[in-house]
Amino acid sequence: MVNCCGLLTDKKEPVPLKGIEVEVEVRDHVATVVSTLHYENKEDKPLEAVFVFPMPADAAVCHFSAKIGQTQVVAEVQEKQKEYDDALSSGQQAFLLEESEQSPDIFSLSVGSLPPEESASIRLEYVTELAVQADDGLRFCLPAVLNPRYQPQGRKDQPLKTPVTSVPASLVPYSLSFSARVSSPRPVCKVESSCSLDPLQYLNTEQTQASVQLAAGHKFDRDVELLIYYKDAHQPAAVVEAGQASAKPGDLMGDPVVMLSLYPEFPQAVMSKMTSCGEFVFLLDRSGSMYCPMDSSHQGQTRISSARDTLLLLLKSLPMGCYFNIYSFGSRYDSIFLKSVEYSQKSMEDALKMVEQMTADMGGTEILQPLKQIFSQPCIPSQPRQLFIFTDGEVGNTKEVINLVKKNAASHRCFSFGIGEGASSALITGVAKEGGGHAQFITGTDRMQPKVMQSLRFALQPAVVDISVTWDLPKGVSVTPLSPSIKTLFQGQRSLKTLILSQSSGSSDGCVTVKYRLADHPSQNQLHFSLKPTEDTGLTIHRLGARTLIRSLETEDGEPSGGVKEKVVELSVQSGVSSAFTAFIAVNKGDGKAIQGPLVHAIIMLLHIDATFCNCCLIFSSGEESEESLSCEPQQPPREPLLQLISLQTASGSWLLEPALAAALGKTSEELEKPKPPLVEVWATILALIWLHGFKMEAQEEWELLAMKAVSWLHAQKVGACLHCNKLLCTVFQWTVI
Repeated sequence: MVNCCGLLTDKKEPVPLKGIEVEVEVRDHVATVVSTLHYENKEDKPLEAVFVFPMPADAAVCHFSAKIGQTQVVAEVQEKQKEYDDALSSGQQAFLLEESEQSPDIFSLSVGSLPPEESASIRLEYVTELAVQADDGLRFCLPAVLNPRYQPQGRKDQPLKTPVTSVPASLVPYSLSFSARVSSPRPVCKVESSCSLDPLQYLNTEQTQASVQLAAGHKFDRDVELLIYYKDAHQPAAVVEAGQASAKPGDLMGDPVVMLSLYPEFPQAVMSKMTSCGEFVFLLDRSGSMYCPMDSSHQGQTRISSARDTLLLLLKSLPMGCYFNIYSFGSRYDSIFLKSVEYSQKSMEDALKMVEQMTADMGGTEILQPLKQIFSQPCIPSQPRQLFIFTDGEVGNTKEVINLVKKNAASHRCFSFGIGEGASSALITGVAKEGGGHAQFITGTDRMQPKVMQSLRFALQPAVVDISVTWDLPKGVSVTPLSPSIKTLFQGQRSLKTLILSQSSGSSDGCVTVKYRLADHPSQNQLHFSLKPTEDTGLTIHRLGARTLIRSLETEDGEPSGGVKEKVVELSVQSGVSSAFTAFIAVNKGDGKAIQGPLVHAIIMLLHIDATFCNCCLIFSSGEESEESLSCEPQQPPREPLLQLISLQTASGSWLLEPALAAALGKTSEELEKPKPPLVEVWATILALIWLHGFKMEAQEEWELLAMKAVSWLHAQKVGACLHCNKLLCTVFQWTVI
């Protein structure tokens, strides 16, 4: 692939996109995003520009309009694509916004027949849910990176319509203006970002409304990520939204809808009992793009190096008695063991030796075949299978992968991790949602390890079964679900459900009860809420509900049938939300005169891949990667003391008293052996735990599970030791541990 030097037309001249304005309205857990794109045709002929950009996978695109000079054109949702083509062939101005056939997180915007020296402003609007993070923050991300999407070899039937190329960030010719307004029933504690922000401005004395904007001079060369923190964020809530006045009662848009945010509260006595069984399968992306740095500073680890450290942490944290295996994939795939093996000191050591040798040398990103191989393996009785997928998400057959996970969801639970900016949100969130697991994104300066360990804690939680939802509503009021039934409940994670209310009395209250069994203990959570519609929500919840229903129909039993397609098109047109079979189309018929001159075609990519990234990031549009060019990994910083210490732990949870342990703790062997302990392995394990508690509390999320395993090992040795006041230990290290 040729490395482009900027965003160019077919004549190698700058593209006509001049600027982007983004306004975000966050209402509790939902964001409405309005983007305005400003174009100018500097050609001497009419121009068709195709602007390709990323979008959150679960976003509901609900408005598209264009202003050419003084003429305003509002698009309508229609079936693809005849009217747009007819308009272009007759010389009329036309605009088309459509979803990629391969992945729902890629959209293309076609600006057709823009006259010479003419300007146009394109306005599009979408709504999206905000994901809850490990620290209770709500994550909003405006993607700036659409990495090259690898198309599996042999797939000539569904080529990517628009080739995806790379662009050096330093040559981005347009600017970004970004502002956000946040409101919630609860006070807004803070808003953080990986980008520079102006100070947060509170808009009322209760601090339930606030606004923030990007600092001046921001270049749109990386994702704009906001982390929003509310007080009492984990309280359950319900929002009732009134229907559209002009819609018919009984239609989706005409009836009220309710969105429930439920946070299960599991008994601590049950949650403290982590399961000691399970089959853990780790699937690691080793394609060429995994050589790229984790962040744009280029000073830290590569993605593959961070993934190796994470696998070390995972293998040390697994419980005795479980089974595990590790698969790698690129253009081909392989596994460490022929089938999953029982976790032991030997199997752990064998796996770690292989992990240390893993590099990003396996070519492209063909994830479908290794998934098929994993799903074809018979499950081990009484060992529920948990699949952990690590990838930078640069694939072109996203829908096919998600459908495969969905078909196997009854026997596998999938946890997914998107590594680096540009990971496909459709792939990462889709496999986790359909696989009953949890999705995490690691971008910028994020550490991979704490996010992965949170998912491992979820996987080790006792299974939640027999989930049921019951309603207690006034007479004459009933509910029809728009979102699928709740498959998975995790401690401290939100479960979101959207339903149609057949009739709302306006002032009555309703009640919903979620019941389930956890480790043979029956539990329930209950929420009372008002049926009175919330004022001025702009049909946000209706559109999210429509998008959820459309997505469910699109993935129904693989490829949609003709009847399903008709149903999706009807729902899409009725709700004004785009789908795989519809698009927003606007035609400016004006005075009926055709625009003169041949049509120039330009492809515009919203892509920002820094030119100092390694070349392996820039090879995907050809469908191949050269393994020879990926033979040596950039030099990595030395392993930090925490990982050095973790690497020395045995599978059972103990540490051995050896020179390597002394080095990891910053001591000499003589200092550790001076007290002449009678139980050397016990002594070494206590020293390691003391060091973790004394010096690495800020990383407790990363080592908590392996520390629990160490404490369990100590109990099994019938050792009574207080880790907080043992004066002898404190004397050895001259630590003060409270």
